[in-house]
Amino acid sequence: MVIGKHTKGKEHKAGKAVPVSNKEEEIRKIEEELSTTKYNKATQKHFAVLKAKLARLKESAEKASGGAQGLGYGLKKEGDATVLLVGFPSVGKSTLLNAITNAESKVAAYDFTTLVVVPGMLDYKNTKIQVFDIPGLVEGAHEGRGRGREVMSVARSGDMIILLLDAGKDARKQMDIMEAELYDAGFRLNQRPPDVMIKKKSTGGFDVSSSVRLTHLDKDMVKSMLQEFSIHNADVLIRQDITIDQLVDCIMRNRIYIPCITVVNKIDAAPAPELGRRCIPISADRGINLDALKEEVWRRLEFKRIYLKRIGREPDMKEPLVMRGDVTAESVAMRIHREMARNFRFARIWGPSARFPGQKVGMRQRLQDGDVVELHTK
Repeated sequence: MVIGKHTKGKEHKAGKAVPVSNKEEEIRKIEEELSTTKYNKATQKHFAVLKAKLARLKESAEKASGGAQGLGYGLKKEGDATVLLVGFPSVGKSTLLNAITNAESKVAAYDFTTLVVVPGMLDYKNTKIQVFDIPGLVEGAHEGRGRGREVMSVARSGDMIILLLDAGKDARKQMDIMEAELYDAGFRLNQRPPDVMIKKKSTGGFDVSSSVRLTHLDKDMVKSMLQEFSIHNADVLIRQDITIDQLVDCIMRNRIYIPCITVVNKIDAAPAPELGRRCIPISADRGINLDALKEEVWRRLEFKRIYLKRIGREPDMKEPLVMRGDVTAESVAMRIHREMARNFRFARIWGPSARFPGQKVGMRQRLQDGDVVELHTK
């Protein structure tokens, strides 16, 4: 990782001063040691400490270099969710944006056509999905090559990534490189945050407990990894069998867990490759399979359209309240107004969640897409 020339001062770790100019060399040595050391029961603690140290040094080096430098990209988020088109230059991101939204992104048959972020709005099933065409990434983007850090910073604000591949240019290699770049930039595609609680405290040392059998870590390894991040007192509760890398992610607290759809474009010119996973083959230029892509985007964003009904009136079936993820009667009331949630008495519901029309439910009732809700307050 390149370190900015303007960096001054020293980084302190466990009482030792490490010159900032030496971090790049230290990172290289650790990466080399990790690649050459055999992983087994005897070396797993050493591996754990090295990975924790490597993650800390990389984060420190990036901060020292100033992170994303130069002209940044500002996004004005609108609509019910934001989707970003990610891929190499000239894979057809601009063409796809124009095909599924109201945007007019510049299209040309040469690399780096898109030098700015271009937004478009996809109207689908009563929801508005904002789609951004961002500049193409290149190998080494997470280290800043091709203004990659600036582009990655834009992606951190999205609700979903569409990883767009070119069917005629070794799609598997494209996929592997892009996923590696996103991983190194802190993205965890199609993953949920590990079920781990780390609560720092001022004294008392470590209290590490787990509710499941740990096959990749032990309590001593957890303590050593936390100490590498200058955490010497903490309560740790682990509720799933996590790996060393997952624990590093939990300690770092800056990872982005985001859904991702893999899309292979230009199937009109080359057959869709076998990638060993579910992907959506399309032709943005010819409009092939775009409806399937829209449906998958909508499904993976976990939209819930909730139709509101006033007492004694018919429900408004034209303008639903659009929410995502787990939705309850309480969260609907909170979305309308905090005071309504505070004065919540009960709700009546019609639709997929109701056992019978007008069922009376409490605030914790989970709702589904298409439910009609009538809120009653004190």
